[in-house]
Amino acid sequence: MNTKEVAELRRRWQPEKNAVRRIYGCFVNDRGELITDLDEPLSMLPQEEAEQYFALLKKSLSGRLGKHLIDLVFSTQQVVDSEEHKLLMALRESGLQDGEARQAFYQKAMETLDLEGSYLLLLAHDTFDVPVKAKDGTRLEDGDRVFSYILCAVCPVKEGKPGLSYYPGDNEFHCYSPQNVAAPEYGFLFPAFDDRAANLYNALFYCRKPDLLPEAFLDSVFHTEVPMAAEEQKEAFQEALAEALGQECSMDVVQVLHSQLSGLVAEHKESKDPEPLTLTARAIGQILTQCEVPAENVEAFQALCDERFGEGAALDPLNLMDPGKVEIKTPQVSLTVEADYSPLVQARVIDGKRYLLIPAGEGVEFNGLAVRIPAQEQEA
Repeated sequence: MNTKEVAELRRRWQPEKNAVRRIYGCFVNDRGELITDLDEPLSMLPQEEAEQYFALLKKSLSGRLGKHLIDLVFSTQQVVDSEEHKLLMALRESGLQDGEARQAFYQKAMETLDLEGSYLLLLAHDTFDVPVKAKDGTRLEDGDRVFSYILCAVCPVKEGKPGLSYYPGDNEFHCYSPQNVAAPEYGFLFPAFDDRAANLYNALFYCRKPDLLPEAFLDSVFHTEVPMAAEEQKEAFQEALAEALGQECSMDVVQVLHSQLSGLVAEHKESKDPEPLTLTARAIGQILTQCEVPAENVEAFQALCDERFGEGAALDPLNLMDPGKVEIKTPQVSLTVEADYSPLVQARVIDGKRYLLIPAGEGVEFNGLAVRIPAQEQEA
């Protein structure tokens, strides 16, 4: 899926824009016990409650593709005949009305989700009459097709602070400790909405904290290979760079590499291309070559990337570095600078000692106190 397809589905999660008829789910306590089996007809819910449910489900379509939204791919064999795919299809094809399928899914969740405290698992089924558009963007009269899908959100339920609350029926105040449903930690869309149509070979998984993927839940529900988390990708990339370049991993080389990758990210953003920006290790190797890194080091870097990510893997530069800032550390000093300013930071050897030189203009502060740096002629 691309950003436009995700955004198109997100816009549907308002009461007046989707075809959802019921909200399903279960409430699980902190001991992993099912307390409530949810089956709420939207026609019976106050509008404010319906909007709250939709807001929680919509949140499971948020974040950045490749980081918070992870593409899961089923094998052909799984689609043809596998327990996990059959269960997802049963949920989808019945519009979540298959009670046995829902209970089987809840059981998988309760056995594998490791959340602190209680949580609310929400499920909804929507059918989307997808308007088919011509290349020039105009809508075709008889081109609509239906996209049927399920959306899931797993939301922690947190204890609020106890306080006095008014009870109209008793006309009294009583001490009450509310339980509030928080934004989802996890969620998924099945099937994926690729090329604005159903793709039964893919699902889109949401994780609020990409470095804390629920591996047991993913294996139980999808049983497919999960892409490396964004933080793991960054660590693997940095390790490959440091190991392959060795003494060639200088400040100048790393600054140019960061600047080039940041520039590609900026250009991609300006182009408004909905497809995620990806690079191969070979493309990154070309940047290193431009920095006059020896060919054997570049080849070693590409080999290590193939080993860690897979041969010819498409890498998201946003998972490899932060384009907005640069953090420079020594054992004694930690420095964060804006990415545009980082090329001005220089590494120099003066009188046999290594220094970081940072241009300082006006507005220098020491522990919040404005200080003045004397001009050179004044020092003389």
